[in-house]
Amino acid sequence: MLRETIRALAESKIAPFAAAVDEESRFPQEALDALVASDLHAVHVPEEYGGAGADALATVIVIEEVARVCASSSLIPAVNKLGSLPVILSGSEELKAKYLGPLAKGDAMFSYALSEPDAGSDAAGMKTKAVRDGDFWVLNGVKRWITNAGVSDFYTVMAVTDPAKRSKGISAFVVEKSDEGVSFGAPEKKLGIKGSPTREVYLDNVRIPADRMIGEEGTGFATAMKTLDHTRITIAAQALGIAQGALDYAKGYVQERKQFGKPIADFQGIQFMLADMAMKIEAARQLTYAAAAKSERGDADLTFQGAAAKCFASDVAMEVTTDAVQLLGGYGYTRDYPVERMMRDAKITQIYEGTNQVQRIVMARNLP
Repeated sequence: MLRETIRALAESKIAPFAAAVDEESRFPQEALDALVASDLHAVHVPEEYGGAGADALATVIVIEEVARVCASSSLIPAVNKLGSLPVILSGSEELKAKYLGPLAKGDAMFSYALSEPDAGSDAAGMKTKAVRDGDFWVLNGVKRWITNAGVSDFYTVMAVTDPAKRSKGISAFVVEKSDEGVSFGAPEKKLGIKGSPTREVYLDNVRIPADRMIGEEGTGFATAMKTLDHTRITIAAQALGIAQGALDYAKGYVQERKQFGKPIADFQGIQFMLADMAMKIEAARQLTYAAAAKSERGDADLTFQGAAAKCFASDVAMEVTTDAVQLLGGYGYTRDYPVERMMRDAKITQIYEGTNQVQRIVMARNLP
C-alpha cells in the first residue's frame, strides 16, 4: 500500500517536473510540496516528535519510488534522514524535541555537514574547529559537498573540539541556517542530481549555545560513522529506484521501436540485456531490503550489510542506466528521453556517503 501511494504521488506530482528540474538545475519545490502534503518528506521521524514513525524499510521504499522518477527529489527524504539521524541516535531529549518537530511538520529540512575540501574519504582529517566559550561553542571552518545546503534550515556539523585526539576529538553540533556567521558558496555545477543544490557551508565565528552539541564531547565522529551505517542503505534505495526507472522506460521503448520489420524487443540480444538488467536490480533490491531490516533491528553485521547494499546497488544503477541508454540507441543519448538523465544521476550513488572503494574497505574490515 505504501509503495502504491508513493508511486502514484511520484508519477502525478514529481515526474512531470523531473526533466525541467534537471535542465534548469533548480530545487524541486513541487516535489517538496507534494511530499510534505502527504507526510512523506521525513517519514523516519519517530511518532513522539510528530513524525510518521516509519521503519527503515518503509523509508527505503519511499526513497526508491521517488528516485524512480526523479533522483534529485529523492534526496529530500534521504537527506532529511541523514541530517537528523545523529540527533535521533545521540541527541538529548531537548534537542530531539526542538529539531525533530519542525522537520516532521515540513517546516524545515535537515542537512549533514561532514566533508571538507581536504577531508572527504578521510573524514577524521577535518579542520573545522569548535572552541568552548562559557555556555557557547564558537565554530570556524568550511564544509564541502553539502547536499541541499542553503535550502535546509538545520545542519548537523562535525567539528574538532580536541585536535590532539584525532577522531576522538571530533564533536557534533546542530547549526541553524539563521545563525550569525553561516553562509553558503555558489551551487556546484554537477554531472547529475542537478535539482539538489550542493554547496559549501562557511562557518565564520558561528556562536551557538552549548546545548546544541549532539551527544557528549568527542563522540561526534562515532555518531557520524554510526549514522552512515544506517543511511548508506538510503543511497542503495536511491540507486535502486534510478535503475528501476531506467529499466521500466527501456522496456516500454523496445516494444515500440521497430527495426527490420519488427519490435526490437523480439530480438534475443535485446531480451538478454533486459533480463540481465532485471536480474541485477532484483538482487540489489533484496540486498537493500535485507540491510534495511538489519538497520531497523540494529543487527551486529549492519556495517557490512549497509556498505554491501550501497556498493552493489550503485554499481548496478550505473550498469543498468548505461545499458538503458544503449537500448534507446541515438535517442538514449539525447535529453529528450529520461534515460540520459538517469545515467548521469546514477553516477553519484557510487561516490557519496563513502565511495565504493571506501565501501569495500568497510566490508573487508567487517567481514561477517
